Amino acid sequence: MNNFNSILIANRGEIACRVIRTAKKLGYRTVAVYSDADAGAPHVKLADDAVRIGSGPVGESYLVPELILQAAASSGAESIHPGYGFLSENAAFAEAVESAGLVFIGPTREAIDVMGNKAESKRRMIEAGVPCVPGYEGHDQSDKTLIAEGLKIDLPLMVKAAAGGGGRGMRLVHDQADLANAIKLARAEAEGAFGSGELILEKAIIEPRHVEIQVFADTFGNTVHLGERDCSVQRRHQKVIEEAPCPIMTPELREKMGQSAIDAAKSVSYRGAGTVEFLLDDSGFFYFLEMNTRLQVEHPVTELITGLDLVALQISVAQGEPLDFSQADLDLEGHAIEVRLYTEDPSQDFLPASGPVDLWAPASGVGVRIDDGISTGQAISPFYDPMVAKVIGYGPTREAARLRLIGALKETVLFGTPSNKDFLIQCLEKQSFIDGAATTAFIGEEFSAADLDVAPVSFSDSAVAATLELCLENKAHFQRSLLVSCELKNWTIASAMVSRKQYQFVGITHDLSISPINSSADTYHVADTAAEQSAVIQVISMQDNKAVVLFDGVKLVAQFMQRQRGQMYCSIQGRGAFFKDLIILDGVVDDAEGGGRVIAPMHGLLLEVMVSAGDDVVKGQTLAVLEAMKMHYEILAEVDGTVEEVSAVAGSQVAVDDVLIEIKEKDDS
Repeated sequence: MNNFNSILIANRGEIACRVIRTAKKLGYRTVAVYSDADAGAPHVKLADDAVRIGSGPVGESYLVPELILQAAASSGAESIHPGYGFLSENAAFAEAVESAGLVFIGPTREAIDVMGNKAESKRRMIEAGVPCVPGYEGHDQSDKTLIAEGLKIDLPLMVKAAAGGGGRGMRLVHDQADLANAIKLARAEAEGAFGSGELILEKAIIEPRHVEIQVFADTFGNTVHLGERDCSVQRRHQKVIEEAPCPIMTPELREKMGQSAIDAAKSVSYRGAGTVEFLLDDSGFFYFLEMNTRLQVEHPVTELITGLDLVALQISVAQGEPLDFSQADLDLEGHAIEVRLYTEDPSQDFLPASGPVDLWAPASGVGVRIDDGISTGQAISPFYDPMVAKVIGYGPTREAARLRLIGALKETVLFGTPSNKDFLIQCLEKQSFIDGAATTAFIGEEFSAADLDVAPVSFSDSAVAATLELCLENKAHFQRSLLVSCELKNWTIASAMVSRKQYQFVGITHDLSISPINSSADTYHVADTAAEQSAVIQVISMQDNKAVVLFDGVKLVAQFMQRQRGQMYCSIQGRGAFFKDLIILDGVVDDAEGGGRVIAPMHGLLLEVMVSAGDDVVKGQTLAVLEAMKMHYEILAEVDGTVEEVSAVAGSQVAVDDVLIEIKEKDDS
């Protein structure tokens, strides 16, 4: 028995909060670590103690083992839980923790070493009899050998980083002519993300399901699986929706995949929580993909259908206790679906977004679970992954879970930064997802660029927002004029006072006039002079950023937050938008930058600048490569022309909207 009483959580965000909650529930003293960018983050406030470990960039804080160990020593922590990401699958870190006399709440260094390298893990799985995808996982990593071996594999093929995960360092090759460049790009991204350029090659299994098995093992030789999760809905090889159980799973297939996962875990003498990932084709054949030697992001869906707390089990196993159940004891009940809420803009090719959290109001209710790591007033940092919360729906059937999840997403409010909330709702409402037929090709097949464009804001939503904004203005005014009767608000000596507000969205302008009908009952007539639409709106209640209104007699629920006069967020029945009153703001409308000015789409590190002043460029040409939120992004020319000025410097940090390059557009006349 290890007998530790305190746990340092070497992570941040929602997973740090999630681990802290269980640890405190079990009676452990918890220690958070934080960077300068996270000084006011929820996980810092939630823990019993907190230790600063450095500045914002991960390479100066969360990814530095020495800083984590120093924090453990100074705080008196006796064990370390790594969460997921960062150092969770760093074998050297696991060894350093135990060498320091602390308990690492995770697997052994040896298991992390083997399974953390796709080439070595695949070799080990072949020895253990676990089905694997045909390909090349050899030690010779020269470009010449990789190209030669790639030519032997049927197209399409996948180039993958041997180290790491999260979809980084991966390239899909459809044409042999593209193989050399794919190897170059994958190796560069792998070196930047994982510090290793080792690659493997595999035949690409087209449109499979991504199905993973949760395993758990103690130090007494007991290994079980906790069923499967379907993680097929992905974008850029990163999971978007996860559910348990898999919609097409059969008891026979679950038994086979579960046993293969157990065999994989036993081949490395595994301990604790781990996940074995498989590709499942339409013929029912499955192939080993990788093993994640940590707690998975999507573990809540397994917890909901098994009734187990996986973090509590991790701590128990780390204490040296045996599992108190066997495979025969496990029952899977109900269905759970999880989505990952990201601060990103789907209309801008899902560019990550940083900035303020003006209002965070997560949903609640029966069958709803939200694991989050943000709070109102916080800022989303450009230094970290843009996932801010996981929203999970649970029910007795898959359809019940799906409907509860949609309702939870519509109720959840995140004001201040763009998010993928509407996109997630769209995914859940697609017929192929309803039918349980989604594969890894789901997003590419179901969504066009037009589907991801910013949806126009309706008259009804603008009218409600305008009315609520007017009510807020009236409230502020009459708080300063306490002797004025409420029956007299919105009236002049001669007549009722008509207010006017103007909102513009994607080229559509709502020019609204708001006339009081019954001021004491907050009832108004709202008309759009341009669209020739009108409605009667009554504000029934307005409290704690939530309002109930009647729109022509139909009840609507709105959540709102006024950033300043003339600027208000409003989400009506789950449809959110930012309303800027152009009249209050002196009619100033920002003009979009011309295509010749290339600006940074987000905060990040500029890795490479590929043009110089005087160079001729064509539309679509890669001008620079930016690293942000653990991903590489190519910045492309939007016009044909000649580079006039290059302000960007490779290796420098840039902020969103910084001008990087000026291009003189080609005159076609």
